[in-house]
This record gives sequence, structure tokens and C-alpha cells, in this order.
Amino acid sequence: MRDTKRLIELNHQKRKLLTEENERYYSDMLLYIRLQFRLSEHASEEILMDLLDHLLEGQKEGKTAREIFGDDPKAYADEIIRQLPNEKVRNIVPFISGLILNLIGWFFMIRGAIIGIAKPFKDVNESFYIIPTTIIVSVIAIEIGFMVWYIFHFIKSSLFTEKEEKKWKDNLKVGGMSVVTMGLVVLIAYFLPKFGPILTITWYVSLLAGGAIWLIGRFVEKRA
Repeated sequence: MRDTKRLIELNHQKRKLLTEENERYYSDMLLYIRLQFRLSEHASEEILMDLLDHLLEGQKEGKTAREIFGDDPKAYADEIIRQLPNEKVRNIVPFISGLILNLIGWFFMIRGAIIGIAKPFKDVNESFYIIPTTIIVSVIAIEIGFMVWYIFHFIKSSLFTEKEEKKWKDNLKVGGMSVVTMGLVVLIAYFLPKFGPILTITWYVSLLAGGAIWLIGRFVEKRA
């Protein structure tokens, strides 16, 4: 069985051998299939490599990607997707857990860095309300997840098309949604009442704890 990371690296190298037209056609299919996160990553990369090898062979004979795969690459990719197995749950859970731990780790590292930089110049309160902070971090996590889905949705919708106007509108929509989500976090943080137990964590403890949590998250992700 070919290693997944090795397949991705080999695919990247082989794509350089494609003509500009064939590379554009194939890259759209590649992105479209890779963005189907429910699919087995390894099975997806194997079929992508098989498609690339088939295309390179056809290219040597003077054929284009459209002549080999047809004029509707999306329909062709959808047919492939229907035949691919889903990713195993045991691989998905560590990946999601790793992302959550990474977010928590970054929160504490950024908090520690900001307080550590500001502390020599002004009196900084190193205490925070546990419940409101948890709510805000949860909202940020949900919004990040939504934005990732939103961006990937528009990436998929921009594939298999050469309409620059549509791509420009999609970019504008993504930018507008980013502003809205960031504004929502600011509003919640401003109006959310401060209540519940208080926890005091010094800046260096926050920095070290965040780094440790981030490393654990990276380890968990790699186990996926």
C-alpha cells in the first residue's frame, strides 16, 4: 500500500509534467475530490494518482484531458466520489480533537503573549471569568468551523468554471462573511455579562500551558 503523504508529494511532482490546459482541468478535479472530507484520504489519493498517470499517458499520445475524461469534469468526479469509501470514524475523531486542542492552545498562548508584553508597561488583570470566556471561545470555534465550511463551499463552486466575475463575487462574499463573524464575536464579548467563578493564570503559565496543549493537539492530529 502506498503511503498517503508520499502519494500527495508524488502527485505534486507529476502535475508539473502536464500542459497548462491539462493541469487546469486536472487540478479542478483534484481539489473537488480532496474537498470531500468524508471520503477516505488514502483511497482518494490513490484514485487521483491513477487519474494523473492515465492523463500523462494520454498526453504523450497528444490527447487533452477533455478528450480523455470528457467535457463534464464535475460529473466525472462525482461518479468517482460515489465509488470511494468514507473515512473511518477512528481517523476523524483524532483529527477533530486535535483541531479543538490547537484552538485552546493558541488561545492561551496568545493570551499569555499579550499579557506578558503589556505587563511591564501597565497593570494587567490576569484573572478571567471562566463561564463567559468559555462561551466566547466556543463561539469562536463554531465560527471558525462555519467559515472553513463556507470558504470550501465557495472553492468548490468556483471549480470547473472560468468566469472571473463569479470568482470575484465569491471572494467578496467570503470577505463580507468574515467581517460579520468577527463583528459577532466582538459584540458578544462586549455585551456578555461577567459572572461565575474567576480563574487567575499568570502570563507565563498561560504561555507554557498553551504551548503544551498545542503540542498535544499536533500529536493527536498526526495519529489520525
